[in-house]
Amino acid sequence: MTSPATAPAGPPAAPAFTVGFDLDMTLIDSRPGIRATYEALSAETGTWIDAAEAVTRLGPPLDDELANWFPEERIAEVADRYREIYPAHAIAPTPAMRGAREAVEAVRALGGRAIVVTAKHEPNARLHLAHLGIEPDAVIGWLWAEAKAVALREYGAQVYVGDHVGDVRGARTAGALSVAVPTGPCPEPELRAAGADVILADLTALPAWLAEYVATRPVVAEAAELVQEV
Repeated sequence: MTSPATAPAGPPAAPAFTVGFDLDMTLIDSRPGIRATYEALSAETGTWIDAAEAVTRLGPPLDDELANWFPEERIAEVADRYREIYPAHAIAPTPAMRGAREAVEAVRALGGRAIVVTAKHEPNARLHLAHLGIEPDAVIGWLWAEAKAVALREYGAQVYVGDHVGDVRGARTAGALSVAVPTGPCPEPELRAAGADVILADLTALPAWLAEYVATRPVVAEAAELVQEV
């Protein structure tokens, strides 16, 4: 007979809820690092890249930005090189956004699971988070806009937090509540027009909002249809 002390543990308890986060300009201010990487890429390839302009358009996949500077037949090659040199130029100068760590920790403190779903190359996304001491339960890369719904559905995310209209579209495609922060290239009116359900000034407002959401969500089962401003 197996004694209680040696009985195998059962499966881990399912999280009470799951919150997804975008990465660039949501959890991290990646502009300094991305700018430095573009400048290094420009010097290496001999191709002019306006790095200051490029970092005003963060959100969409890398190939979309490179198409502004390189012919189509070179994009795959240059994108691979960008990702190779990225860790040397981008990780150290990239800070966390205000409230980022606290936002992820708030999910855990309330019994939830925090995941990061990003269009960024997944290994580089993991490097950023490790460098900054932000510890989500899972990191899923290479997904942009509506494609983010694949990971959000897989992990059963009820909420997705992002700064871009593409993040709003991803949340809505997944049937998750779209929480938007206008800390990236998309201003509040644009996020609202895209269908964001909740708009917060920045991530410092997320813990209080999340606590209220968790306390009231059984009552508001159709929360994705609500519009709330904080």
